Amino acid sequence: MNYILRNGRVVDPSRKIDEKMDIGVRDGRICEPGKTGKAEKIDLKGLVVTPGLIDLHVHLRQPGRNDKETIETGTKAAAAGGFTTVVAMPNTSPCADTPATIEYIRLLSEREGLVNVLPCAAMTKNQEGKEMTSIGSLKKAGAAALSDDGRCVQNHEIMRHLMEYSKSFGIPILDHCEDEVLSAGGIMHDGRWSVLLGIRGQTAASEELMVSRDAILSEHTGCPIHIQHVSSRGSVQILRDARKRGLKISAEATPHHISLTDETMKTFDSNYKVNPPLRSEEDRQALIAALKDGIITVISSDHAPHTETEKLVELDNAPYGIIGIETELAVCLEELYHGGILTLPELISKWTVGPAEVLGIKAGTLEPGSVADITIFNPDKAHVIDKEKFFSKSRNTPFHGKKVRGQPIATMVRGRFVFSRISSVEGVI
Repeated sequence: MNYILRNGRVVDPSRKIDEKMDIGVRDGRICEPGKTGKAEKIDLKGLVVTPGLIDLHVHLRQPGRNDKETIETGTKAAAAGGFTTVVAMPNTSPCADTPATIEYIRLLSEREGLVNVLPCAAMTKNQEGKEMTSIGSLKKAGAAALSDDGRCVQNHEIMRHLMEYSKSFGIPILDHCEDEVLSAGGIMHDGRWSVLLGIRGQTAASEELMVSRDAILSEHTGCPIHIQHVSSRGSVQILRDARKRGLKISAEATPHHISLTDETMKTFDSNYKVNPPLRSEEDRQALIAALKDGIITVISSDHAPHTETEKLVELDNAPYGIIGIETELAVCLEELYHGGILTLPELISKWTVGPAEVLGIKAGTLEPGSVADITIFNPDKAHVIDKEKFFSKSRNTPFHGKKVRGQPIATMVRGRFVFSRISSVEGVI
């Protein structure tokens, strides 16, 4: 159908628009409202209309771990969270390190996915950090980026070659920065609370060393590099210095690192166990400052589903990771927008302009002629996060029961409503 979305507050950072206006949708693309022809008019008074939100860091688990998540359930969760595009990490089983696996994910996403799924290929075979994958073939098969997320390439020479090939083929690297010798055995942040709780800590230096390594190699090779889930003030300072020198380095922060600290680990709840770990209040404030001044240009969920059985074990044995794509928008609206840290355009840019620049794609815009991927939300709707209402297969969230302001109302992908809380509009879910 064709639509005219009326009376909404349109926030489009790509065009520096923040005003009440109408948006037209015709044949799956954005158009001027007067050029829609016969169209259904939808009143969005009191709601915010933005380009479709993009999450650069999502684990869909398929193929291999369908008990945790599938492309179908993960993209339903994304749609319900207000996201129209997700980048799927490669730590599947088998690992997404061959063109055949990338092709499988791409085709399955087209058949069963509700939102756009961009497969991310592994940088090294089986993410072991020992041998490069066939980067050109992976890109040809549909890989949108490269990452060994969950692992970090420890061999600096291999990482240098990866950057050189990445630059040559024009495919971005999204890097999980961790010195695995320094971090070995670390359950939480190495600081005051790890000492008080008697839990082995993971020093922030394990992240900061590899952020420094990537900045140095980026300068040496001229290759852009994106740092995933930055967590420490030391990493922020390295990024700040690198960007001042004109290096092509970008970074993301997660909602949980923005809103939580290592003090939460005193509950011994494995839903607070993530990698990199939740860090100190000083680290959290450094991330917030970096978001405010543009050093960190992306917010990503690092949506990492695990079964209840996996998480209900001793803290040492529980896997790292939490789910986040259904709570991401609400948590960040509460923490950053209602907290007076970011304006609405500044916040929305972290899910639109920022990710699109990292990936080098034309997305995250409401410019006429662009694909009609649209997010609609109520920035002030108060509600309590309830994990039992999630579309994700998993429930491993630290935000269950949290009171927040801000709720996704509808999500449109390629001109079709895939999710809707609007009474007059029926979504797929």
